[in-house]
Amino acid sequence: MRNTARYFAVFLIVALVIAVSIWGPEALAKYKDKGILDEPHIELVMEAGEGYRYQMNANEKLYILSRCIESQVLSESEQNALTFYAGNASLDYEELDGSYAFVRKYNGPSGKEITDEQIYTTCNEGLAILKELDILPREVSDVTAASYNATLYSAIDVLEPRNNVAVWKMELSNSQKNADKENRLIDAYIDADDGKIYEFYARTPLLWRDIDTDAIIGAWADYMGLDAPTAYESDNPLLETTPYFKKYVFPGMGEGRTIVTVGYYEGINEVFLKIS
Repeated sequence: MRNTARYFAVFLIVALVIAVSIWGPEALAKYKDKGILDEPHIELVMEAGEGYRYQMNANEKLYILSRCIESQVLSESEQNALTFYAGNASLDYEELDGSYAFVRKYNGPSGKEITDEQIYTTCNEGLAILKELDILPREVSDVTAASYNATLYSAIDVLEPRNNVAVWKMELSNSQKNADKENRLIDAYIDADDGKIYEFYARTPLLWRDIDTDAIIGAWADYMGLDAPTAYESDNPLLETTPYFKKYVFPGMGEGRTIVTVGYYEGINEVFLKIS
């Protein structure tokens, strides 16, 4: 009798396990569906695209911008294709050529970027800081909307599009070609988020012997929030189209690095700080 009861209990347990294995998943799925179906649910999704830039440090932003500026050596047809994609809201990064792209933002600033109306004031504020730091002489004039063109660009790491930097390019208008360029900014790249000046060319009263490149690069690195640079050692005098320059190296991303040049064009008295 005890054996019969034991066998019956075992049979019930086995039957219960089989029933649960067959109907259990379906019943559980229906139960979960009741908590999901016919009710609104909100899920925050972070999209990685041209409109989103995760927080990079100053060295990383400088590196991305330098690589993207170099991408402008593309042929005219390729560059035109890139600017077409820049105006397309559904930008397909896989269709861009190369690893880095510097494209014009025809759709204008996003809500957090410096606007068309603000950029001239922002540029002048940046110039005032550079003068205060003795990076530029005080004789350099302010920019105005009447004399300068401002264009918004995105510097994009095509393989990792979340790595992108928005910059304004400020340049003396083509209509000013025959105007007096003495003590004027010729062009500059300006961060569209914080207004810091990455690169500039400016006509000044300075001579090469008046320019302390080490002091300029040190002050500019502090202003930008960059790690301290090291001197770029090279015996090649043909690295620039002028004999008056000194190059410095900043850490970039991964094993990459950014080279920043402080130089001078004799005759036109133009001092420049450029990234490459």
